[in-house]
Amino acid sequence: MTTSATVTRFTDKLRSAQESNRSLLCVGLDPDPVRFPDSVGKSPDSIVAFNRAIIEATADLTCCYKPNLGFYLSYGALGVEALAQVRRDVPAHIPVLLDAKFGDMDITSVGYARAAFETWNFDASTVNPFLGHDALLPFLAYQDRGIFILAKTSNPGSGLLQDRRLDDDTTVTMAVVNHANQWNTAGNVGLVVGATYPAQMSEVRAAAPNLPILVPGVGAQGGDLAAAVQAGLDATRAGIIVSTSRAICYASSGPDYQDAARAAALTLRDQIEAARA
Repeated sequence: MTTSATVTRFTDKLRSAQESNRSLLCVGLDPDPVRFPDSVGKSPDSIVAFNRAIIEATADLTCCYKPNLGFYLSYGALGVEALAQVRRDVPAHIPVLLDAKFGDMDITSVGYARAAFETWNFDASTVNPFLGHDALLPFLAYQDRGIFILAKTSNPGSGLLQDRRLDDDTTVTMAVVNHANQWNTAGNVGLVVGATYPAQMSEVRAAAPNLPILVPGVGAQGGDLAAAVQAGLDATRAGIIVSTSRAICYASSGPDYQDAARAAALTLRDQIEAARA
């Protein structure tokens, strides 16, 4: 899949949203009906309405939205339709990144890539590099879409494999980063590095000065926001997408949930900007 002259590249769309909203904040749309306010309803039927309310409250404060596939698949066909609706409900000028961590045999990856970028028309996706370059090629072929490769994930158990050192004393994380630089022939590759590991973030940024970095782990996971931002910024004082979900979407479970979500997003956006300055 090559980039058409009439198609906006993910990187351009992201940069435009970052500049217009003065924001490096990404809002995760991870629906948990049990936590929905009573005014919305606490069933899977309420996912679309809840997501719309969060989008409406935060659209001028975010540079990206990030639905996580697992939260939608757990509700079957209803959840999949709600996921497709997210893409339609987000304003067209704001990119939407599907967090699915796809990674499979090449012929299977063709189907995953087609689902993410053609069927659902997402602007970007996370992918897992464990199977190697051939498994990622179907995604990389969509040159107008963003491909965010897992490098150092935010979960406590990430070090089991990612911190392991290879024969040349390079960690698995840094081997992924080095390969990602080589795979970035179309300028559509990014990395995923958790805010919970700012030291590794600094190492990744030094090795990949030009790749955008998706930064999960802020908020409920306890990542150090200021340290992660300062470690991840590129030479233009940008280059990162700081993602949080629960701290915004569930800032309140009462009738003021929209106002609370907006207030939480505004606070995080401003904290990121303060760290960036």
